[in-house]
Amino acid sequence: MKPSFPHPIIILLGFIILAGLSSYFVQSGRYDRVLDLETGREVIVPGSFQAIEDHNASIYDIALSVPEGIILGADLVALILLIGGAFYVVEKTGALQEGIEALIYRFRNRKYLLLYFIGFVFAFCGGTIAMQEELIALAPIFVLLAKKIDYDIRAIIALALGSALVGASFSPVNPFGSLLSQTIAELDFQEGFAFRVVFMVAAILIWCAYHIKYGKLKNLNSEIFEIKPVKISLRHTLILFLTFGGIGVMAWGIIYQDWGYNEMSALFFVVGLSCGLIGKLGINGTARAYTEGFGEMIFAGIIVGLARSVYLILQNTAIIDPIIHGIFVPLESLPVQFAAIGLYISQAIIHIPVPSTSGQAVLTTPLAVPLMDLLGVSRQVAVLTYQYAAGLMDLITPTNGGMMAVIAAAGIKYNNWIGYLWKSWLLLMGLGLISVLIALFWFA
Repeated sequence: MKPSFPHPIIILLGFIILAGLSSYFVQSGRYDRVLDLETGREVIVPGSFQAIEDHNASIYDIALSVPEGIILGADLVALILLIGGAFYVVEKTGALQEGIEALIYRFRNRKYLLLYFIGFVFAFCGGTIAMQEELIALAPIFVLLAKKIDYDIRAIIALALGSALVGASFSPVNPFGSLLSQTIAELDFQEGFAFRVVFMVAAILIWCAYHIKYGKLKNLNSEIFEIKPVKISLRHTLILFLTFGGIGVMAWGIIYQDWGYNEMSALFFVVGLSCGLIGKLGINGTARAYTEGFGEMIFAGIIVGLARSVYLILQNTAIIDPIIHGIFVPLESLPVQFAAIGLYISQAIIHIPVPSTSGQAVLTTPLAVPLMDLLGVSRQVAVLTYQYAAGLMDLITPTNGGMMAVIAAAGIKYNNWIGYLWKSWLLLMGLGLISVLIALFWFA
């Protein structure tokens, strides 16, 4: 019997066990931390690393981290279930099917414009509000769109989720990435803004062009369907308006009202119920559709929780700081260009055990800044190596629960996702590295 690639849950359980085993080989340690009044977060004090009493994860601790990780991410799991349920209700009304068919007819002779539009919209959402987990519930829409326009579902997910992550990685205004890191590095927001915008535009264009070109299915035996005009009914128009209006309200709430997962969950719970009633599903029919939606999304929620479990073990055994210390210290003795390349690669590696981009900014920027000062290099390089590497790693690292949940909801196996994505990922990693090397002279 031919061995199959591990299930996503098995992959994450493997990382949980690996994290536990690592505690026996890495001495526990910590940096001192102080409250940064500008960001409201605790940041590391450079030069304060010290070894502490060793903490090793027992079998009991490893097993306990599974439910604890899910509980730790309970607010995000609730968001996935409630938004997922809402979109399942909308799908049951037939409004999504009708809306997508009308959209395809509108762009019937210029499908590439539709795909570029999708890429740019999600890149904007990623660059401004770091959209990722919110896309889990949209997976059924992407699957339906891929079937209708005869595209590989992986390409459509790359144009949606991928563009959002690329936008977040290269954006000069991502509040959870570049802005946070620049604030910690005590840099002016306007400094390097145009530089970042140029590379952000280049990254998004390259990413979208690649997946629009190579995502088209080459099945010569596929049946050709006639694209007929579709008129969206008034009832379905109202449902679509409520649904996508809800996405707009969510973006407004995140940016201007400091909304968290609970506020977003409540919003889409109301949207889902309203759409079900407007779509004539009835009270019981809406409840049944919501329940079916929960069933579709529960796997994605568990994936997110298990990803939290990996970080939880590393945090409880106090080996995150030693890992970062061990990676950063050797860079001090390297020539400037090699130190920048080493820092870029190091930030990519660190993002595997630290899948939170904001968490990584808080952990690594206070250490990267003194390193750049020591080498006589602009602090912008410290920020750029972090934001590009960490952001792009979100596309492939299995400890990123959001990405794993989206591809799982779209029915894509992790190995198939990596098999499709790796060339375009390396292309943008190369672009990011070029930007870092140019920055050494640009900000000199």
